[in-house]
Amino acid sequence: MPTLNGVALSCEEILDRYGPLVYRMAVQGTGSPTDGEDVAQEVFVSLIQSDPAFADELHLRAWLVRATANRCKNWGASAWRRHTVPLEPGWDAAAPPPEGSGVLEAVAALPPKYRWPVYLHYIEGYTAEEIGLLLRCPRNTVLSRLSRARKKLRDALKEEWT
Repeated sequence: MPTLNGVALSCEEILDRYGPLVYRMAVQGTGSPTDGEDVAQEVFVSLIQSDPAFADELHLRAWLVRATANRCKNWGASAWRRHTVPLEPGWDAAAPPPEGSGVLEAVAALPPKYRWPVYLHYIEGYTAEEIGLLLRCPRNTVLSRLSRARKKLRDALKEEWT
């Protein structure tokens, strides 16, 4: 069982506290609610199987964010996924997004190297330095990717509004 400051954490406590974060990231990374559920499940199974000890909440949260990003990357590169198609188009699609959600669609269309920093900064509230630690890249790289992503989003949304 994973420990935090030497105290064992129950599976229920971990899922209640971090389940929504991991699920949101997994759906963002895979683009599908059902695939997001699978990735999130793999992350929590991995957490329980690896039985790590965490120094503090930030360390645990960082581990989960990094593990989710890695699982999404592996999911995208898997041979199984490349050779399968859904039974019907949109069979696993989420409910239609609310009006004016072009921003979310534009963010989802960004390449992963831009999508993750945008998601972690604007949705999850991480700083550039924290994102750099999570994604294992320098702070200035994160800032550059955020800047380039904002430009790409501006261009994509500009086309939508004209």
